[in-house]
Amino acid sequence: MLTALSLSRSEPAGRVQRASILLRYQVGETVSEIARSLATNRPRVERCISKALDLGVTQALADLPGRGRRAAISVAARAWVVALACQKPQDLGYAQELWTTRLLAHHVRKHAATAGHPSLRKLGRGTVSKILSAHQVRPHTMQYYLERRDPDFDAKMETLSLV
Repeated sequence: MLTALSLSRSEPAGRVQRASILLRYQVGETVSEIARSLATNRPRVERCISKALDLGVTQALADLPGRGRRAAISVAARAWVVALACQKPQDLGYAQELWTTRLLAHHVRKHAATAGHPSLRKLGRGTVSKILSAHQVRPHTMQYYLERRDPDFDAKMETLSLV
């Protein structure tokens, strides 16, 4: 299997390289020789061999999950931001009737620690927009405001769409 994988042209390059590393290690080449012949570095070869010895050959060929930075904002913190966006700013002591991303971000930063979400202390407008977009919440649009104020809003919108 390793020989076929190391000669493959359709597999991802990382898997092909790891298969070649394991084949050369099996033959008895040193880590330095393997790194030099495959034009890579020693730490990469050592990681691949260690992974194969610890987890097995099949796992050594695969990328381990968890690459990249972990999400810093918890699901509960995101839900809190969405819940705030669904409230009127006037109910929280602001003069505005609708949220802007700037105002919402400011409010979240100001009250994050007391609400139990310290990861939101440096929340920016862009992240607020991403959180709200993921939940399809748009507090800055007039539609939310009119839906709450006018009981006949749906009938009026239906009439407008027919015109």
